[in-house]
Amino acid sequence: MEKNHTSRLETAREVLHEEAAALNTLAERLNGDFLEAVEIILSCQGRVIVTGMGKSGHVARKIAATLASTGTPAFFVHPAEAAHGDLGMITGDDVVIALSNSGESAEVVSLLPALKLKGGKLIAVTGRSESTLSQAADILLHTHVEREACPLNLAPTTSTTAQMALGDALAVTLMEARGFGQSDFALSHPGGSLGRRLLVHVKDLMHAGGDLPRVAPGTLLKDALLEMSQKRLGMVTVSEADGTLHGIYTDGDLRRTLEKGVDVYSLKIDEVMGRKPRSIQPDKLAAEAGFLMKQHQITSLVVVDAQGKLAGVLHMHDLLRAGVF
Repeated sequence: MEKNHTSRLETAREVLHEEAAALNTLAERLNGDFLEAVEIILSCQGRVIVTGMGKSGHVARKIAATLASTGTPAFFVHPAEAAHGDLGMITGDDVVIALSNSGESAEVVSLLPALKLKGGKLIAVTGRSESTLSQAADILLHTHVEREACPLNLAPTTSTTAQMALGDALAVTLMEARGFGQSDFALSHPGGSLGRRLLVHVKDLMHAGGDLPRVAPGTLLKDALLEMSQKRLGMVTVSEADGTLHGIYTDGDLRRTLEKGVDVYSLKIDEVMGRKPRSIQPDKLAAEAGFLMKQHQITSLVVVDAQGKLAGVLHMHDLLRAGVF
């Protein structure tokens, strides 16, 4: 490796080590003020408003998004836009978290009189305890860092990392305090893979009614194969008109039947069907159905109601299309 490449790696590692050290210091500095901030947010009757300017503003957006997705209703307000009307989005029931490393960002500081008049709580996230923002806040969360990772000690690097990490610490602490679990998380992330695993049920994906491959007991195997081919699920169920389930016949069963050299035109489905098919109920999670399919190395499950009557069929391809797996 060329010398300049080695030097670049050393620079990158120094940045990471410096920021990691700053986070360790921040962790040790946490005290009762942090706990009080958590209690203020937990008792908030409105929303958490997060604001900041410049790089702190970008961090504030992320903190608001993380809070909102983990059980604490929150949104970002741009301080410059707030001064031109968006202050109307903030009420006396809200908690404002204001980020400014210097604590003197003009756009943030200009909001302080109006925020005080509204009467909500103000939590300052800043690196200077003697700043205007710190003095106006109800709670100060101190994010002072010795220096930025920037070689000029100018570009916000270590300081914004500290802000971001503190925001994560707040969000996770609040999340645990609220007892926010996987199902709650899924409701906030219905489009994500976790949401699909926790929100999609068997009944949402199963084939039922006219899409259900079904023949009556006593049906000739050749006619059952026609039904299986038309419904394109690689299997057919055998049941009474009232849903009483007798068994299933799969494409795997067909291969085994043909290997025996029997006459498929004279056989009845009852003679070759499987009589104890794996089944699941409609209200079970689709992810649970997928687990059963994997566990038993099958590609489909019969869906039965609480009385054991046939309700539908679920195929592994349905789970894959829905993004459950």
